[in-house]
Amino acid sequence: MTNNGTFTIGGDLTVNRIGYGTMQIVGPGYWGEPRDRSEAIAVLRRAVELGVNFIDTADAYGPFVAEDLIREALHPYRDDLVIATKGGVLRTGPDEWPPLGRPEYLRQALEMSLRRLGVDHVDLYQLHRIDPVVPLEDSLGELARMQKEGKIRHIGLSEVSVAEIEAARPVADVVSVQNMYNLSARGAEDVLEHTRTAGMAFIPWFPMATGELARPGGVLAAAADRHGVTPAQLALSWLLHRAPNVIPIPGTSRIAHLEENVAAATVSLSPAEVAELTALVR
Repeated sequence: MTNNGTFTIGGDLTVNRIGYGTMQIVGPGYWGEPRDRSEAIAVLRRAVELGVNFIDTADAYGPFVAEDLIREALHPYRDDLVIATKGGVLRTGPDEWPPLGRPEYLRQALEMSLRRLGVDHVDLYQLHRIDPVVPLEDSLGELARMQKEGKIRHIGLSEVSVAEIEAARPVADVVSVQNMYNLSARGAEDVLEHTRTAGMAFIPWFPMATGELARPGGVLAAAADRHGVTPAQLALSWLLHRAPNVIPIPGTSRIAHLEENVAAATVSLSPAEVAELTALVR
């Protein structure tokens, strides 16, 4: 996993640029236990074996299930393994994610994540969503206080605009942004550019448009055939070439898909090929 290099988050967390997102290892609707718990454990362990050293999760995945699986699979953690988690949404049922950014709730969420993961601090703790009824300075201010207490190493935001990133600057040192972004969903283009110029990590979730970009016979299939790779690998490679601060976090519950995704780091694209793919999918 060296062809597309590394990125250093917050100045001191150097990670390989294909991470692993844990949304897919829990139950349907991101609710409950996985279909096959032993396979979920095996996928997490295989990811680390393949050189993945950035794992993204959240207390909401399950809820709580993904963090438990990470600890079961990987604790005690390798020194170079960076685990990012999130707090700031409730889970009221499958596919339901109402935001809750009250400071006391965020403190509870972090304390429980620390306990489930078996750590004394979180490498990267991300505000899962901005709560529209709680001032951002209250939510983010609580994360900044917990950072000063040594419970958070770095702070990130999720699903935010450039204006919201700028509003966060006086409150906390934000080192990463996680927004939905892929070849077919590029609404966060301005956020990506903003993070690139600011030296922040940009972590695109749903990097393959929930599998649509990887579909055999889909829009990427012919281009993938020309490169001798799969559509999924081409979609991930495009993200890696899009900007040096991009850290895709494809998720899967299958080892074969995991190995395919990680191998995308070896796919090389010319600037012309990147431009061709950008124009191909709109």
